[in-house]
Amino acid sequence: MRTADSSPILTAMARGLKGRCPACGEGAIFYRYLKVSHDCPACGHDLDQYPSDDGPAYFTILLVGHVVVAPLLLFPFIWKAPVMFVVPGVLIPLAGLTMLVLPRVKGAVIGLLYALKVKREDAVAHTANRLE
Repeated sequence: MRTADSSPILTAMARGLKGRCPACGEGAIFYRYLKVSHDCPACGHDLDQYPSDDGPAYFTILLVGHVVVAPLLLFPFIWKAPVMFVVPGVLIPLAGLTMLVLPRVKGAVIGLLYALKVKREDAVAHTANRLE
């Protein structure tokens, strides 16, 4: 059985989940909330080469929607309570959870792209070849 240390994909994703460079695990991936650093401050690895465009947002919506929204719909108080209490009572924590999860998911996606060796220029070249 494989552990996280023996799999480069899981190791890179775990490092990204922690907000660390997938190559060394030391430097920060982000220099602001979701802004990816151009280079790792610890090892100098080019972090800006991984195309993590819309994938993290979709994965975050999928995760938060299934973990929070779907079970919430099973509780009868949601259907019986006044809307003026339910909407802020659900949307504010939901927005907070989404904002908390999004950078971690983006880091994990960058770690996955690092482990799979998918780079921005590879994605652009593949799209250009498809259009020809």
